[in-house]
Amino acid sequence: MNTSVQNQEHVDVLAKKGTCIEFFSAYQDMDVERMLSLCDANGTIAFVPLGSDYAGKIDSVGKAVWSALMTAFPNLDNTVKSQRYDEASDAVVCQVVIFGKQESEFAGMPSKGNDFDTEHIFIFRFNKAGKIADINVNWDHQSFVAQLTK
Repeated sequence: MNTSVQNQEHVDVLAKKGTCIEFFSAYQDMDVERMLSLCDANGTIAFVPLGSDYAGKIDSVGKAVWSALMTAFPNLDNTVKSQRYDEASDAVVCQVVIFGKQESEFAGMPSKGNDFDTEHIFIFRFNKAGKIADINVNWDHQSFVAQLTK
């Protein structure tokens, strides 16, 4: 592979990683519209532990879940612990801790005023224009529920 192609691939990987960091910055700012602006209009998402009802278009399923989270957890925040590029799947994998205090009902769970702190794995894939085209989100849902319902 020539140096020019290697340099372009390196720039592309850095751009993808930068987009992921911008996504989590928007998440911290609770700016769902900014999060969505980084995504392909036809992009897909899967919140894996929640099953097929929580898989679909980023601009509908993703927006609904994030909006509900931000309403129920007004101090919702995140910390990106690690980020790596997986060449085999052409994806950026981010290990992120998401945390906050529940102030209102979320996903059928009434608020007990509890905090949660749960590690998530986000896998981002991109389209040729550099927009997020697919997001796969996974976490220990049993731990999340236990923290909120104790």
